[in-house]
Amino acid sequence: MSDLSLGKLPWLRPVPSDFRARLKAIRASASEVGADATLADLAALLLYDLDIDKLTAADRVLTAAAPQATAASGLSRVRMALLSQATTDYIAPAIRASALRHGVLVDTYVPPYGQAMAEVMDPSSDLHAFAADIVLVAETAQSLGLTQSFIAPDDGRAAVDRAMATVRALVEGAPRGATVILQTIPLPADPWAGQMDRRAPGALAAQVAAVNAAMADLCDTHAAVLFDADALAALAGRSGWFDAALWQRAKQPFALEFVPLYGDKLAQVLRAIRGRSAKCLVLDLDNTCWGGIIGDDGVEGIAIGQGSATGEAYLALQQYALSLKARGVVLAVCSKNEEAAAKLPFEKHPDMALRLDDIAVFVANWTDKASNLAHIAKVLNIGIDALVFLDDNPAERERVRQMLPQVNVPEVSADPAGYPAAIAQGGYFETVGLSADDAQRAEQYRANAQRAVAMETIGDYDSYLASLDMVCTLAPFDRTGRTRIAQLINKSNQFNLTTRRYTEADVAAMETDPDIFTLQVRLTDKFGDNGMISVVIFRKGPEEWVCDTWLMSCRVLKRRVEEAALAVVAEAARAAGAKRLVGDYLPSPKNAMVSEHFAKLGFTEVGSIGEGGTRWALELSDIDAPDLPMSVTVHDTVPA
Repeated sequence: MSDLSLGKLPWLRPVPSDFRARLKAIRASASEVGADATLADLAALLLYDLDIDKLTAADRVLTAAAPQATAASGLSRVRMALLSQATTDYIAPAIRASALRHGVLVDTYVPPYGQAMAEVMDPSSDLHAFAADIVLVAETAQSLGLTQSFIAPDDGRAAVDRAMATVRALVEGAPRGATVILQTIPLPADPWAGQMDRRAPGALAAQVAAVNAAMADLCDTHAAVLFDADALAALAGRSGWFDAALWQRAKQPFALEFVPLYGDKLAQVLRAIRGRSAKCLVLDLDNTCWGGIIGDDGVEGIAIGQGSATGEAYLALQQYALSLKARGVVLAVCSKNEEAAAKLPFEKHPDMALRLDDIAVFVANWTDKASNLAHIAKVLNIGIDALVFLDDNPAERERVRQMLPQVNVPEVSADPAGYPAAIAQGGYFETVGLSADDAQRAEQYRANAQRAVAMETIGDYDSYLASLDMVCTLAPFDRTGRTRIAQLINKSNQFNLTTRRYTEADVAAMETDPDIFTLQVRLTDKFGDNGMISVVIFRKGPEEWVCDTWLMSCRVLKRRVEEAALAVVAEAARAAGAKRLVGDYLPSPKNAMVSEHFAKLGFTEVGSIGEGGTRWALELSDIDAPDLPMSVTVHDTVPA
């Protein structure tokens, strides 16, 4: 990954020589093929390591097509305001183009130079009229007054306090309901007192470090997201990141060659905020997880483990895969191999870090890998775009890209030492929050496989459900579940009645809103804890409670959890004096499976809404308590 110091993105393919011709062809065909097809072709062209000029050129095509894009494009729309006292003329186009690479369609608003604070403080400003979903606070050391070192520690602390007062004002004045991204300040490359810079509170480096730490704390208290530009500058090289001459001439916050790197890293965060991060790492085996060919070299002949540089490199990849599994990333195998031979290292080799129990789906056969990847996605019940496929073979990578362009396929060199960095720097599994449920997710997928076996063994479905010993726990939104609730709202696409997206800040506001009824639903059974699997939001009215959001993890389909949730909502609505429940189904490219959700629960269709949507109503007097194959517990708050 040494190319990062040159502003390169080595996890992407090298730019093709005919890039300009391809871009011109996309622009020329735009009026004929329509906006959605234009954006799809452009997104594919953006999956290369493009410099600032090419990103800017691509953004011009993007900007022309974006207003006509429809929901069928599958892109996630974001309105983002960029608040900075620096020049962002080159940055905003790179953000938009890079975001399209990650399936996010960004519309940006940038206040006039030097007017960010003024617009934040003016409720009638263009900033507030823009109604941003996301606000990026990207101040610089200069704009925050962090420009000099002090001998007196108190002077350094005072500078930090002044800087944080500005940051806090920007965060608290951001448009209501927007997710705030706080960008850290890169540490200065040049020392003041040498090795004392980190220890002396008055040193500029210590001031910047203190501000960055305070920003992280501010994210915790204000449900904001941290974008670590300081870490990015360190990754690229601090001495090259900041160009003093460029700052003095144009107030450009970092060297232009790093604009593509910055744009892609920020786009990775936007992708995570919108719930589009990948969920599963799929590994090839021969010369990817170990050195050599298991079918030819045997268990004793492959390179893995301590004792050689090659073996240690493959071991490092396996250990990195396990670290991803520890935070909820599912692991799978897709290999052209005989299955029995492919499993031998997992079962017999003492130096393997990965074992068969770590793999949720193991596919080893001679079928083409694209077909096998589609099978893995189906078994795991996730989208194809939720897969990241790591393979050492460039021909296999290219074949998968051609047949399944939705799959994330990082580019890697022949040196396995770079494999973990390719996955990590590609940001495929970027997250903006970690919850206790994340740590259990990989095991939950394995448990699902056990449930499937049990269903086949028992046969009768009602008997199967009764045999699971299910316990369903329902409670209102709270701080403990907030991160996971926001994850589900932004990631759930199939079992999602309205596909409305809410940020963690939105969820926090709902916790105390007396006009909103909320539920977070958890489910356990004899095979394990499924964690939080459903989110329900109703808006209260004197006569009607209207369903704003109803979603559920597809892992627990047909377990009758929705009936348990409806019973709790109905009881609360009756107690409040309401007469009926109302729900909307708003179709999306992925949620056809719930088009009859309300009908199955006894609602009656009462009208049409939007483009193909339907409205449903259920009189509370018509609801009877269901006989459920589970124990149901309702809490006022989530139990500790």
